[in-house]
Amino acid sequence: MSYYKKRLGSQGFTLIEIMVVLVILGILAGLIVPRIIGRPDEARQMKAKVQIQSLTTALQLYRLDTGDYPSTEQGLRALVEAPATGELAKSWREGGYLEKGQVPMDPWGNEYIYLSPGTRDDFDIISYGADGVAGGEDKNEDINSWDLE
Repeated sequence: MSYYKKRLGSQGFTLIEIMVVLVILGILAGLIVPRIIGRPDEARQMKAKVQIQSLTTALQLYRLDTGDYPSTEQGLRALVEAPATGELAKSWREGGYLEKGQVPMDPWGNEYIYLSPGTRDDFDIISYGADGVAGGEDKNEDINSWDLE
């Protein structure tokens, strides 16, 4: 009788319990890991879209204050520093138009392409994707401001 009392009161896992847990973890990993792989590229593309939308809003505020969008020469830098070239902004907002005081890089570490006037709209903002080259598919696909409307 004392053997059973010790056995019932002992703590720990049996080999079978550990094996069942490992099998369950293996099944879960087999189902989840394939779905997670490839998601970082989608997350970067979504981040680029959000940043382009944020830059678009900042450019619209810039235009409200100054009467026009920054030129291609002035670039997106005009959102954080008063332009020193081209047509100077008369009513540029002190502190700029972007919260962190700097123009973000795209999620792949490249600068956004800014054209004003743009080929599709008053201005165009473009990220060339993971490869940093115009064109491409999947993770290398360009993300354009005119596609986000």
